[in-house]
Amino acid sequence: MSLDELHETARRIAANVERVLVGKPDVIRIALVTLLAEGHLLVEDVPGVGKTSLAKALARSIDCTVSRIQFTPDLLPSDVTGVSIYNRQSGGFEFRPGPVFANIVVGDEINRASPKTQSALLECMEEHQVTVDTSTYHLDEPFMVIATQNPIEMEGTYALPEAQRDRFTARVSIGYPDQQAELAMVDEHAGHNPMDDLQPVSDGETVHRLIETVRGVHMAPEVRRYAVDVVSATRQVPEIRLGASPRATLHLVRAARAQAALSGRDYVVPDDLHTVAVPVLAHRLVLTTEAHAARRSATDVVRAVLHRVPVPQGSRPGANPTQK
Repeated sequence: MSLDELHETARRIAANVERVLVGKPDVIRIALVTLLAEGHLLVEDVPGVGKTSLAKALARSIDCTVSRIQFTPDLLPSDVTGVSIYNRQSGGFEFRPGPVFANIVVGDEINRASPKTQSALLECMEEHQVTVDTSTYHLDEPFMVIATQNPIEMEGTYALPEAQRDRFTARVSIGYPDQQAELAMVDEHAGHNPMDDLQPVSDGETVHRLIETVRGVHMAPEVRRYAVDVVSATRQVPEIRLGASPRATLHLVRAARAQAALSGRDYVVPDDLHTVAVPVLAHRLVLTTEAHAARRSATDVVRAVLHRVPVPQGSRPGANPTQK
């Protein structure tokens, strides 16, 4: 697929999602970047700003299999992955797939389930497979988990462990809309749910071709080194107790390629890394007690790292790609 076709398809998907999530083009773009980077998205924000609507609208815009899991304290791992059931007629066990066997899996309020149930997604997200009773079942491609969580109402919730957060390629916070966008939402949505009229504008085969195109986006050696330097710098900041992992480096590179492709380029520049660095890295960092006391956020630390790490010469925005 050419970059022009990719750009047009992505534009149609974004426009479709924006019919539901009004006034949040940057959030929708990160969701598309995560999809094309073969990753998973964590949507974290206060109630009522459209977390689930974003996930459902993106899923519906792509004509793929979609499932939704409402995470609750009594949810079991087998409720996610599936379970083997004894068949009296055949005299053997048959596997009944769980809701994770879909192209797009929407996990609503993931932090309301127990850590045991949360961990059922670890193998699914990383290896795109499920192991039940010593048997391994592969998930269909493309496969993407879009999980939501509420960071304010913490009663009866279980914070995602570092190993789980590290498997999410990006995290976004939708935030409140501005007054004009909220007024438009009231005019358009008060008497009618736009989700009811949302039709697919792409399909699984097209998404797979988009992903293959993104894999072919060129990244010069010095830009790859710059990505490694940025991630390595997070492990040396005194305000951070746990820096970004090598998996974070891979996710940063994949997201930068997707960002470059969405921008119409077949090569990555440092600006692409800057655009995706905060969504990709911030949720993986564990700050020290002193940093929390000083009201420093992970986003502030990532931006400080980007400001401190030198940008490679010849790869600055506007540079000729043949010079890299």
